[in-house]
Amino acid sequence: MNVIKGLVLALCLVSLSGCIYSKITIPLDRNLDRTQMGSKVGRSQFKSVLLLFAWGDAGTQAAAQNGGLTTLNHADREILAILGLVYIRQTTIVYGD
Repeated sequence: MNVIKGLVLALCLVSLSGCIYSKITIPLDRNLDRTQMGSKVGRSQFKSVLLLFAWGDAGTQAAAQNGGLTTLNHADREILAILGLVYIRQTTIVYGD
């Protein structure tokens, strides 16, 4: 019985990881071993509050325009979440020339 209680407690704690503050960056490419980053970086982002209000453009085209890129070599996505879904900022980061 104690083992089951321990497993349930562990699952509850794991599900709460990052619920107060979470900031992660993930690549949007699959061939990371062959990626040339480039000399320029562009960023675009959108923000959301309570999943009720959202504004901004986090597209790759907007990021490329903001950085003055004409050739895209690599892209990352950065996600910042505060208090779960209370505030979310998603940033697209593109690298190229």
